[in-house]
Amino acid sequence: MGLYDRLKPALFTLPPETAHDVTQRLLRGVQGTPVTAGLRRRYRVHDERLRTEAFGCTFDNPVGVAAGFDKNARVPRALAALGFGHVEIGGVTAEGQPGNPQPRLFRLREDGALINRMGFNNEGADAVGRRLDREPLPDVPVGVNIGKSKSTPLAEAADDYRYTYERVAEAGDYFVVNVSSPNTPGLRELQNREALESILGALTSAGASPLLVKLSPDLPRPAVTEALGVVDDLDLDGVIATNTTVSRPDDLHSPSQAERGGLSGAPIETAATELVRFVAERTDVPVVGVGGIADADGAYEKIRAGASVVQLYTALVYEGPSVARDINRGLLELLDRDGFETVTDAVGADLE
Repeated sequence: MGLYDRLKPALFTLPPETAHDVTQRLLRGVQGTPVTAGLRRRYRVHDERLRTEAFGCTFDNPVGVAAGFDKNARVPRALAALGFGHVEIGGVTAEGQPGNPQPRLFRLREDGALINRMGFNNEGADAVGRRLDREPLPDVPVGVNIGKSKSTPLAEAADDYRYTYERVAEAGDYFVVNVSSPNTPGLRELQNREALESILGALTSAGASPLLVKLSPDLPRPAVTEALGVVDDLDLDGVIATNTTVSRPDDLHSPSQAERGGLSGAPIETAATELVRFVAERTDVPVVGVGGIADADGAYEKIRAGASVVQLYTALVYEGPSVARDINRGLLELLDRDGFETVTDAVGADLE
């Protein structure tokens, strides 16, 4: 039994957000110390077959941390030391905001899932931007996920997103427009073509590059197609599929399934992979696959469905700090099994 397996029962006696805060403090405490080097030796998988490129970034491996885990850019170097090939911080908003009232994060242990209604709680673009500029950055690509401030009217969203971008522009290796979180009122209305063109146009004129958009799994397929049209028209660099879902599969078992918010983890894995495939079949830009990944098989399925790189968050809660290492080791075995020389060769292998 590993160390995390021994610690997890104690962590799971704490409220989920408290456990998350404890984990962040632990990571913050070792970040930049000699312990970090030990973590790298334990958790990083060095193999050229895992190396890949997407939207102008080079990734030592395709497994990254999704936005939401490190909202305020406090522990990106520690996360990189755990073997992740990239770290996406945020969502960051122009204004610092407390988010929704607690409790707002719930474990669905029987389902390997989480429900959150955090509401973009973060310190704001000025504070996060200063931290990114002041502290050393990890030796893996850092993405910045940008959301809309809750107090900003939808009509002024483009200026709000641009303000945040300008505060984090120097530190980010890529930038993500988040218009798909279910926890900010009205935010998903910005996934329509007119709103997307306004926001993305403002960011491209400000020099945001590489620029990606993150889509909701709840978006009807015609709306996804329309959004991809904007991606192509504005020559964006990539698409992230997907965010959390407000839907609830019929086979959930946890009593917490009744909580409002976005569902993540195992129950959305199949739907997320289907959207990855749908997007990859309709655009030539790289796709980042997110949703339900907890092992090598899940990551490989999204890669074969068209994802150039993948991300996870919920699996960190349930599987612990070894999850990236275990997935990368498993990916190497799957590449060997199927005769692929590199992970790049497997991208889109299941597409027609």
